[in-house]
Amino acid sequence: MTVVRPFSSEDTGAVTDLLLQDAAARQACDADLWAMKAEAGDAVAGFIEGATQGGTPIRHGWMVAEEDGRITGVAHSILLPVPPIYAGEDGMPGLLMEDCAVAPDASSGTAEALLAAAEDDLTKAGAKILLASHVLPGAWAAALEGAGYAPLTLYFRARIETGAHKVPLAGAGDIPGLVAQSAVNRDCLYSVDPFWKPHPEADARFESWMRKSLTLTDRDMLVTEAGGRVTGYAIAHPATPLHLPAAHEPKGVGMIDDYFHEGFAEVGATGVAGEALHLLQAAEGALAARGARAGMMICPADWTSKREMLEASGHEVALTWSIRR
Repeated sequence: MTVVRPFSSEDTGAVTDLLLQDAAARQACDADLWAMKAEAGDAVAGFIEGATQGGTPIRHGWMVAEEDGRITGVAHSILLPVPPIYAGEDGMPGLLMEDCAVAPDASSGTAEALLAAAEDDLTKAGAKILLASHVLPGAWAAALEGAGYAPLTLYFRARIETGAHKVPLAGAGDIPGLVAQSAVNRDCLYSVDPFWKPHPEADARFESWMRKSLTLTDRDMLVTEAGGRVTGYAIAHPATPLHLPAAHEPKGVGMIDDYFHEGFAEVGATGVAGEALHLLQAAEGALAARGARAGMMICPADWTSKREMLEASGHEVALTWSIRR
């Protein structure tokens, strides 16, 4: 009989082993993106210890499935801080992380039971919106689909190669244009899904972050221009430990999560490419120039014009965030 219960410190070894197996499956899928750390076991065990003993500023939740004295599944969740450009009227969403794992020989229904327990834990912690992420098909992805989760955000695998297209780096004079295009971007996001409702002070907050970003030396801020005005922007920067489970090495992985071109402004359009694609390729080239071995680019699942361009240019989904409807 399978019992789902909260994590206890005695579970650390068994959960570490399960998460390492899960990480190895991701690595087998994409060895560059999901490369494992040299001391992955120690990294996972240390992360679990910190995240279960209040050692991080983020609220973590852990549930385990136990069958005949053996851990056969784990669900890991956080309360996700809301980026300051979004309204966040419902508070911090609950996010089930991509290192939720179910053993291949776990009893039928284990993933569903873990999901229900993790959702209950997040709801009691105050989450009004529930999100979940997954990388590979399998029991966890099937449980999410069965519970009514639908794709919200797709993380496309970036193509790390020297960019054939060059676009200028942003400067202080581009900030007003960046803010103006960001406002269009936010309106598009909100039209795609109300989850992305903008904050009333989004323009000022975005401008402040762009000015700060210009001083950071670990990223490239790229802009396209026409007739003296900004038509698009992309920011290529390194991944953080929050972007990948603890077993994986974030060093050498890049992110392109601020990417917009006015060609995408009609969210249902098809056939967008040209300068919008060249901008993305330049951002991917910027990651390559900094020595990245892999990267991801973020795209809302229902933003047709952007998603269709990515798929048409050979980009594939590496990670999916879904929302419970």
